[in-house]
Amino acid sequence: MTAIVKKEINSFFASPIGYLVIGLFLVINGLFIWVFPGGYNIFDSGFADLAPFFELSPWILLFLIPAVTMRAFSDELKLGTLELLLTKPLSLRSVVGGKYLGAMILIIIALLPTLLYIFTISNLGNPEGNWDLGSTLGSYLGLLFLAAAYTAIGIFASSISHNQIVAFLISVFLCFVLYYGFEGLSSLDFEFAVEKLGMKAHFESVSRGVLDTRDLDYFLSVSVLFLAFTVFKLRKR
Repeated sequence: MTAIVKKEINSFFASPIGYLVIGLFLVINGLFIWVFPGGYNIFDSGFADLAPFFELSPWILLFLIPAVTMRAFSDELKLGTLELLLTKPLSLRSVVGGKYLGAMILIIIALLPTLLYIFTISNLGNPEGNWDLGSTLGSYLGLLFLAAAYTAIGIFASSISHNQIVAFLISVFLCFVLYYGFEGLSSLDFEFAVEKLGMKAHFESVSRGVLDTRDLDYFLSVSVLFLAFTVFKLRKR
């Protein structure tokens, strides 16, 4: 699996896609949070708080992560190199796991520079250093779990089609439905809290700084489920 992870990371940074994903994530977040006036601008809110960043990031990642994962298996299927890859002493699970971890490492690298935002809001606080540690750490943890689920969905979508654009669109659609779709349905008259089936409710729960095993189990279950779907789909091929 280690060889697959290294191969994926090298392929990301051997082409513009790796730098483009990291750059777009940082630029879009930076512009909305620090430059563009509006509801996401921290200066306009009057609070030294990263809540706007954690509210905006899931929507940006909803498009950027599918852009990273769309080529994971689409290229292999299109070029016919998947069979060649499987002739090596690697199981199909190892191949899927390696591609998944490679994509996750790239997303983590994209998130690391945003830690500088913490020092910025710490200096902006009144008194200086007055910021919510628990909420901020919980939000970062929630963002990592959300990214893990998005990545698993993207890997699965890339195993469905030879076409990268089709894989991208399927991934964006599935991520949107699982993140916001159930909350949208919650406005209808249901006998149970249907929003709990979506990722947004669990992400917001973790972001409050309270670690509930039900939220963590949810994200892990979604990730494992879609990776299992990927293995099953590739085995059928």
